[in-house]
Amino acid sequence: MRSLVFPLLVLVAPLVQAEDLFTKIDATPMSEVWLDTGFATAHFDSDKDLNGANKGLGAEYRFNGATSATVGRFYNSDRQWSNYAGVIWQPYALGPVRVGLAIAAFDGYPKMRDGGWFPAAIPTLTYEYQRVGLNVGIIPSYKDRLYGGVSFQLKFKLL
Repeated sequence: MRSLVFPLLVLVAPLVQAEDLFTKIDATPMSEVWLDTGFATAHFDSDKDLNGANKGLGAEYRFNGATSATVGRFYNSDRQWSNYAGVIWQPYALGPVRVGLAIAAFDGYPKMRDGGWFPAAIPTLTYEYQRVGLNVGIIPSYKDRLYGGVSFQLKFKLL
């Protein structure tokens, strides 16, 4: 995990000016629609034969500056289809990078509730530039049921 944090800080550091380092995001109502791709995942357990090319499609609706609703479907690390629905709550920013949690329900993981739905809270960073963005989720491992890693998701602003 430490080996992944340093490269993320190196990417963010040049974008941050000292006076804008840590800010609270304005929760003013808004209306944005984003189309999300699947994920590219770098797993912590790289010795296992896990799927890191998590193709899929999703959407986000940002209804205020700090919160978005999100839904989607992707081919997970266990090579099964998963669905998700939840909210991305990012009340703070580190420079231009939003910081918070994706709080969602997922299904499709055979070792977790026999593939049924389960809740998760995933630390999430988001960088957006005009009509393109990147969500970065830091997924914790859970026993032998869910495999942790860092997931990257491209997104495109439609409205």
